[in-house]
Amino acid sequence: MIDKVVPTICIQNLSKTFAEQEGPLEALQGISFNVAPQEFVCVLGPSGSGKSTLLRLLAGLLKPTSGEIHFTDSSDDSSVGLVFQQANLMPWRDVLANITLPLELRGVPQHEISEQAMGLVRLVGLEEFLHAWPATLSGGMAQRVAIARALIQDPGLLLLDEPFGSLDAITRERMGAELLRIWRARRKTVVMVTHSISEALLLSDRVVVLTQRPGSICLDLPNHLPRPRKENVRYSKQFIALARKLRAAIQ
Repeated sequence: MIDKVVPTICIQNLSKTFAEQEGPLEALQGISFNVAPQEFVCVLGPSGSGKSTLLRLLAGLLKPTSGEIHFTDSSDDSSVGLVFQQANLMPWRDVLANITLPLELRGVPQHEISEQAMGLVRLVGLEEFLHAWPATLSGGMAQRVAIARALIQDPGLLLLDEPFGSLDAITRERMGAELLRIWRARRKTVVMVTHSISEALLLSDRVVVLTQRPGSICLDLPNHLPRPRKENVRYSKQFIALARKLRAAIQ
């Protein structure tokens, strides 16, 4: 008999309403889904559907109006890494110093910081840019730094809010491939917001689609495309069929 997998996150009937001058703004309504350990879940939906609000609720930056978010003991809300669309690097700190900042703030001994940081620098391929300033980095390189900074705390959950949205199309594709490589190496539980159907299918194990505001789940689609995935999977019949289902749900 196969043991039942205990979810890393259980989201139950989650709703969020903001108090605005014009009146209450209901962003999310009745969201319920689970995320399994090491699962990569992408969240799709039209603009204003509450995708980023959902991520901020998972990160603990917002409190739900109603409903619950439950983390297992191995991945509570204190072990969450968050990467935004903009890298938000400290301009006065070089690449290495930006990556090590979370551990410095926690008072981790310097020898431990150095060991962990160098492993991540190699993982994201920035060995030649250790002491480069953020202003000299391309958008893709800056996001690699942001991902490494999120991973250095060894979070149980990695949240990505449209991390490649500000990049050009070619760089975005390359960063998608890089993220897959990093995920295979670290096998973190990931919830990622994206506007790109193609990106969601390339990266995810599942795609959750939200409706127009107030956002609720209209499709929870398993993605059984074989791994490891390469760019040419985008042209397969299975990929195209899944993309059509997602597009129909969003429209």
